[in-house]
Amino acid sequence: MPETAVLVQDVSKSYGSFKAVDDMRFDVRYGEIFAVIGPNGAGKSTMLRMILDILKPDTGQIRVFGEPINAAAKDKIGYLPEERGLYKNVNLLDMLVYLGQLKGMSRRDARQKATHWLERLDLGEYLKKKVTALSKGMAQKVQFVATILHEPRLLIVDEPFSGLDPVNTQVLSDLVYEMKGEGRAIIMSTHQMHQVEEMAERVLMINRGQRVVYGPVNTVRNDYASRAVEVVGQGDFSRLPGVTRVENGRRDTYTLFLDAQTEPDQIMRALADGDYRVERFERALPGLAEIFIRVVGEGAAPEVRT
Repeated sequence: MPETAVLVQDVSKSYGSFKAVDDMRFDVRYGEIFAVIGPNGAGKSTMLRMILDILKPDTGQIRVFGEPINAAAKDKIGYLPEERGLYKNVNLLDMLVYLGQLKGMSRRDARQKATHWLERLDLGEYLKKKVTALSKGMAQKVQFVATILHEPRLLIVDEPFSGLDPVNTQVLSDLVYEMKGEGRAIIMSTHQMHQVEEMAERVLMINRGQRVVYGPVNTVRNDYASRAVEVVGQGDFSRLPGVTRVENGRRDTYTLFLDAQTEPDQIMRALADGDYRVERFERALPGLAEIFIRVVGEGAAPEVRT
C-alpha cells in the first residue's frame, strides 16, 4: 500500500470572481492525523468537499488511494460533517444498517458492526430507540459510528469534538487514535488548537484560500518560536546577561526573553556556571493558537518546511 492516501496538486476552485481555494498542494499519509485549520471562510470546507468529490476543482488534481477519485474510492471514505445529520424518525440500528448499505456493506455485516459499536459505546440499550431519545453527546457518538461503520481507509472529521463534554471528547479522541493505529488516514478540521497540538502529526493552515502554514506540528511551533526560553528552577534570572524580561508563570516556572544577540545555549551555560537551581530548561514554543493569530492577522506568512 502506498504511503500517501490523499495527494492534492495545484488545486484551485472559484465561485464566480471569488477564489475559494488557490493553488493548494498537500498530502495526507496513512497512519497519521492531519489537521486542517484556518479562519471561517478560508476555504477549508471547499477543500474537503473536493476531496469527497462533492465539488470539482477548476484546475489541478486530487488523487485518493493513488488514483483520481472514483465510486469505489468514495466507499472507502468516512465523513463526519460539521452539520450533524441523523434520521430522527428511524431507530438507531435500522438507520446505521441503511447507511452501511449505502457504503456497500451487506445488511448482515452492517447490522453486526452497528450492534458492536453501539454496545461498545454504551448505547446498546438505545438500539431500537430514535435519535430524539439521545443527548447531544450520545447523538454525536452515533454519528461517529456511522462514519466508521464501513471500515474506511480515510476518515474526514469536521469539528469532531464540538459541544462535547470532557468524557465524550475523550471517548471520541480515543477512537480517532485507534483508527490511526490501524493505519487509517485521518483528516481533522477544527478550530480547537489544543486538540491539534495533542493529536495531529502535521498541520495545514489555510487563509484566503491559500496554504500559509504546512508541516509537522512541532516543526511549525519551532519555526515560529520567539527568542525566549522556559526555565523551571530558582534564582534571580533577570541578572543573566542577554535577558531583557522575565515572566513568572506557574510556581518556579519562568519565561526568559532574550535580546537579538543572545542564543539559548549561552543562557544555558550561564545558568550552569551561576548560582541557580534548574530542573528544566527548554526553548519556549508558541501554541498553534498564537501562531494562528499571528499568521491570519499578518496575512500570508512564510511556509515552514514539510
